[in-house]
Amino acid sequence: MTREIDYGNLMHAAMRSLIKNVLQDVADNGLPGNHHFFITFDTNHPDAQLADWLGDRYPGEMTIVVQHWFDNLVIDDDGFTITLNFGDNPEPLYVPFDAIATFVDPSVEFGLRFESAELDEDEEDSAIVTELEDIASREISAKPVDAADSDGEHKDAEVVSLDSFRK
Repeated sequence: MTREIDYGNLMHAAMRSLIKNVLQDVADNGLPGNHHFFITFDTNHPDAQLADWLGDRYPGEMTIVVQHWFDNLVIDDDGFTITLNFGDNPEPLYVPFDAIATFVDPSVEFGLRFESAELDEDEEDSAIVTELEDIASREISAKPVDAADSDGEHKDAEVVSLDSFRK
């Protein structure tokens, strides 16, 4: 029996740690500049906590926007609590880090997607593009972001696919 290093799960843990560190910095210091986040998570995760009406409205998955108005952002080892405004109704949520499917900061064209084992590589690439387009189309309150580099050329979003590291 040979022992193997599970790089896929190690990468997932590292990326969740990155999200935890970013959110902790925001909790401590606020959102810098034009940064804002789209966070999609599994609403059926056993540790996710959200109002019943939100769970009914978003069965399976929900994308939250952390940008203009949020309150009570508290990070713990397993997830984060945040109060968001849904149609002038402040609602607290608890999102476990392992329930997060995507984390996107469009202001710097950065995104993470936590892959499920069911997708093959072509389906995975298509799903990432589709999900980022879907998230971008749902953005209502975000300001336009200049996505050009110093040469004036448009840069594509940087999405890290963790399953590409698995063999």
